[in-house]
Amino acid sequence: MNFQLMASMMCADYRNLQREVEALDAGGIDSFHIDIMDGRYVPNYAMSLNDLRCIRSLTDKPLDVHLMVEHPNNTIELFINSLRPGDTIYIHPEAEYHPSTTLQKIINGGLIPGIAINPGTSFETVHEMLRIVDSVLVMAVNPGNAGQMFLPYVGSKIEKLLSVKDEMEFELYWDGACGADKIWKFAPMGVKGFVLGTTLLFGKNRPYGETLQAIRELRFQ
Repeated sequence: MNFQLMASMMCADYRNLQREVEALDAGGIDSFHIDIMDGRYVPNYAMSLNDLRCIRSLTDKPLDVHLMVEHPNNTIELFINSLRPGDTIYIHPEAEYHPSTTLQKIINGGLIPGIAINPGTSFETVHEMLRIVDSVLVMAVNPGNAGQMFLPYVGSKIEKLLSVKDEMEFELYWDGACGADKIWKFAPMGVKGFVLGTTLLFGKNRPYGETLQAIRELRFQ
């Protein structure tokens, strides 16, 4: 089974950020997931442009930037100019008056346009936007904090998205409370990648390479 694994860098050890990035890179992580939070769209602050630029300088792997901010159109150029072609920027459609305008700026900047879908956001609400994005990040928890419990009703929304992803030409990714059971179930169904945080990857007192290899060697029926 071929799927991608992304490291949720808000869960990393910031006392040793360079060492964390290098260990994840050497261990075979596919990309680095960077959560930007403004304390308004979500009730938390997390990561910054400086964090993003630091991580970018330490790896050639792709970056996935998840903007949990109000009105991302106001500052989107800062992030576009801090990334490389082929990196991804996700915005939340509810956070912007005209999200398609912001997505077009991401496209024009040579980056991969994505939307992040909250647990309380319905499939029907984002249906038309699926035609103009390449990546869809499904939140299995409410955004803003690590270590939350999985919200089981998200599963039916993932199934709806999977049913149209080939027609609308986007890839589907999972974010939040990602345990081995979720990868076991949803990777064979067509979820392209999984953001790994404290549930599977960080704080386990185990080399990242061993953890990532063990996840990749899960046997799917």
